[in-house]
Amino acid sequence: MNISSDSPANGARPASRQPETENSKSDPKPDTAILRHIKKLSRIGVALSVEKDINKLLEMIVDETRDLTNADAGTLYILDRDQQCLTFQIMQNDTMQTRLGGTSGVDIELPHVPLYAENGEPNHSNVSSHVALTGETVNIPDVYEAEGFDFTGPRNYDASTGYRSKSMLVMALQNHENDIIGVLQLLNAQNPETRDVIAFSNEYVDLVASLASQAAVALTNTQLIQDLTDLFYSFIKGIATAIDEKSAYAGGHINRVVFIAMMIAEKINDSKEGHFKEFSFSKDEMEELMMAAWMHDVGKITTPEYVVDKATKLQTIFDRLELVESRFQVIEASIENNKLQQKVALLKKSPDDGKPALAEIEQAAAERISALGEDFEVIRKANTPGEFMNRESIEQIETIARKTYIRNGKKRPYLTENEVRNLSITKGTLTREERDVIENHAGMTLKILNELTFPRKFSRVPEFAAGHHEKLDGSGYPRQLTEKELALQTRILAVADIFEALTAKDRPYKKPMKLSQAVKILGFMVKDRHIDADIYDLVLQSDILSKYAKTHMDPDQVDDPDTAG
Repeated sequence: MNISSDSPANGARPASRQPETENSKSDPKPDTAILRHIKKLSRIGVALSVEKDINKLLEMIVDETRDLTNADAGTLYILDRDQQCLTFQIMQNDTMQTRLGGTSGVDIELPHVPLYAENGEPNHSNVSSHVALTGETVNIPDVYEAEGFDFTGPRNYDASTGYRSKSMLVMALQNHENDIIGVLQLLNAQNPETRDVIAFSNEYVDLVASLASQAAVALTNTQLIQDLTDLFYSFIKGIATAIDEKSAYAGGHINRVVFIAMMIAEKINDSKEGHFKEFSFSKDEMEELMMAAWMHDVGKITTPEYVVDKATKLQTIFDRLELVESRFQVIEASIENNKLQQKVALLKKSPDDGKPALAEIEQAAAERISALGEDFEVIRKANTPGEFMNRESIEQIETIARKTYIRNGKKRPYLTENEVRNLSITKGTLTREERDVIENHAGMTLKILNELTFPRKFSRVPEFAAGHHEKLDGSGYPRQLTEKELALQTRILAVADIFEALTAKDRPYKKPMKLSQAVKILGFMVKDRHIDADIYDLVLQSDILSKYAKTHMDPDQVDDPDTAG
C-alpha cells in the first residue's frame, strides 16, 4: 500500500500552518485503509473475547472474516481429535441464502472430513484436512483449475445448485499453544464495487491470519469455559448418582424436581399477564436455578439410609417387626410349655379326676395365645404408616407394652420403650429425633455447597438449593427464613420439591397420591403461608400439571385437579 507524508489529501498538514522539519519529513502518515482494517480487527477482537456462547462465537468468526474479505461464502470446521476428523460447524452462502449451524437452529447434515484414510495415510486430497494436518494456508484463485486437491464436493454442489465455486482461501485456526483446533474456509472473494468474483489478495490473507489467530484464542477460551461447566455438571450429576445409589428413589426425586422447577421457570419467562408478566430469568439465572435443583439434596449424602428410606415405624437397618414377631413366637411357645407343665403336674396329683381341670388349662392357654395374636395384629397395623394414628390406637400399644413374659427367669415387657415410641408415631414413620436427622440434610446442603467455589454468576446456588424446605411464615428449615428473605428461585424449588414428594410413586413408606389430592394439600400450604401463592396459581393455570403427570405419574393417579376445590 502507498504511504505518503506530504499530500493534504492523505492527512498531512499544509506547510503554511506547520513548518516542515526533518522529523516531519521522515514521519509518514498511515494509509486510511490500513487504519480502517486495524480498527476493524480491534473491534472484532474485543467482540470475540467477550462472547461466551460458543455457537454465537463460531458464527461470528465466519461472519467477520467474510465481511473482512468480501467473501460470498464460508465454512468453519472444528477438529475432533478423538475421531480424527473435521466436523462441520458453520456453513454460510449469501448467493444461495444459506445459513447452517451456529444459532440458525439448522443442523449441517454432511459427513465429517477424515484426517486419515482407512489405511492410516494422511488425507491430503481434501484441502480442509490438508490444512488441518499441515497448518499451511491455501489460497486458490480458481478451484476448477487447481491441482493437487479433490474438489469433487464443490463441483457436485455447483452442478446441483447452479452455483459457481471459484476462489478459495483455507486457513488453520491455531490456539496459543500452536495446536490446530479448526479450519476456516472462505469462498468466492468479491470486488466490493462490481461484485465480480476475484482471487483473495495477499493483503486479505494477512488480515484473515491475524483474525484467525484472535478467533482461535477466543474459541479456546470459550471451549475451556464450556469444558469447566461440563465438568461441573458432571460432578453435580455424579453426586446425584451417589445419592441414587444410597436410596432407591432419591436420584429419581432429584431428576423430577429439576424437571418441575425448570418448567415453572420457563412458564414465568413466558408469562404475558398476571403476577410474573414483567419478570424474566436470564440464561445464566436459568442455569443457576437448574444447578441448585440438581444440588438441593446433596446433604442427604450424610443422612443414614434407614432414615431416608424408613418404610415402617420399626424399621432401622431392617424392619424390627420381625424381632417383635419372633418375641411373640417365644411368648407363645412359653404359654404352650407352661400349659404342658401344668397338665403334667395335675396328672401326677390326680390322675383319675383331672379331666375338667385339664380342659380349663387348655382353655386358658388358648385364650392367652389368641390374645397374643390380637396384640401382634395391633402392632402390625400400627407399624404400617397410615393417614393418622389416633389416641385410642396409641393407648392399645401402651397397654400391650405393659404386659410381660418370663425369659431365662427374668420378667420382660412385650415391647421395649424404643418400640413403643416408634409405634406411637402419629403420622408417617419418623420419630422426632429421626426427623431432625432428615431435616439436617438441608443444613448440610448449605454447608457442603458453601465449600465449593462457584463462578460469580452461580454464586447463589447454595442459598437456593439449601432453602427448599424454608416456608414463607419463617417456620421452615434450616435457617427459618421469612417471606422477605426468600428469593423466587428458592420458592420455586420449594413447590417443586413438595409436589414431587406428594405425587411420587416410588416411595417405600407411602402410596402414590392422586393429582387432585396433591393440589388440595398444596392449597392448604398456600393458606398456611408455607409456599408461594403466585407460583401455586401459575402451576394450576398452566399445562405444568398435565405435562408432569404424563411423564412421571401412573394413569390411575391422574384425575381432575379442579375437583380439589
